[in-house]
Amino acid sequence: MTPTDVFKSPVNREGYTGGDALKAVLLKNTGRVAVEELVPPRLERGDILVEMKVCGLCGTDVEKMHGQYTASKPVLGHEAAGVVADVGEGADDFKVGDRIFPHHHTPCYNCHFCRQGSETMCTEYRSSNLDPGGFSEYFRVPSWNIRQGGVLKLAEDVSFEEASFIEPIGCCIRGLSRCRVSEGDSVLVVGAGPMGLTHLQLLKDIGAKVLVSDINKMRLAFAEDQGAYGIYAAGDVDVPSSVRGDTGGRGVDVAMVASGSPKAIVQALKAVRKGGTVCLFGVPIVGSVLDYDFSDIFNSEVSIISSYGATEAETKAALKMIEERKVNPASLITHRFRLEEFEDAVETAMRGDGMKIIIAP
Repeated sequence: MTPTDVFKSPVNREGYTGGDALKAVLLKNTGRVAVEELVPPRLERGDILVEMKVCGLCGTDVEKMHGQYTASKPVLGHEAAGVVADVGEGADDFKVGDRIFPHHHTPCYNCHFCRQGSETMCTEYRSSNLDPGGFSEYFRVPSWNIRQGGVLKLAEDVSFEEASFIEPIGCCIRGLSRCRVSEGDSVLVVGAGPMGLTHLQLLKDIGAKVLVSDINKMRLAFAEDQGAYGIYAAGDVDVPSSVRGDTGGRGVDVAMVASGSPKAIVQALKAVRKGGTVCLFGVPIVGSVLDYDFSDIFNSEVSIISSYGATEAETKAALKMIEERKVNPASLITHRFRLEEFEDAVETAMRGDGMKIIIAP
């Protein structure tokens, strides 16, 4: 089913005032994107219609456009925040005008995966999504997401731009939890993009000693301004050797790979201490192959884990951190674009000359 197949008739109840058409960014079969006019999605029982205020551009959105993303259906836009514009029958917990964050994926919490703490591996986790996606003037949130606790109400002092970071912050919280990072740990964040620097903010709150590497010097300067203990320009220095030199020869306790590059993974493996942990957080492109002698991993007892997505436990924790000002996500925003300028936003992201990019209607 293509995105346009789900649009059957406009909503005509009180609350929605957007007319008979909405603008949405759609991913075409050719891999390109187009801003098209569509009729609003039909609300089934328990659904809500949301007026998008902002939606963050994620690296996975760009990867989906190029056919490089391995794990999800090609729906663009999941870092959204907005206002409830209409409410389907049975969605009694929400009313028109509520300021919300809607999580695009939610697990069942009952299956074997969920009971074992692997909620984001639940077969239901990726079964629903924002409709037609977060990069739309209006989108439908399915009743499943709502029933599973995926929609959070926002306090007035939380801006929509801040709320658009709830999902990425939640993903980072889950990754750091899986690594069991604690106060005093030394952590190398490989990749100083928006997710890498979100990790930096969270790690500082934990009380870890944070080192950051990247090939992009503009992003490294950003990391330094954000309070990184040490930064390493991967094109100029041997990062693993430099990291070991700055950690008494041991290497870091944890290496968080906030990049999908196989070279970044190898860098992390060489920079982590014996008995340390490497977390694969960035999404590798399809067909990625790692050229590394795995006997070194065994002999050094290095643990390799991966972390995908976030649950409602993490999104709620992310919102609380924003409310308590323990993180400052808005400080990572460097560019703002309108829906009509979506292709310009993608080009900016691919050039790597900014940090977080926000899309608004």
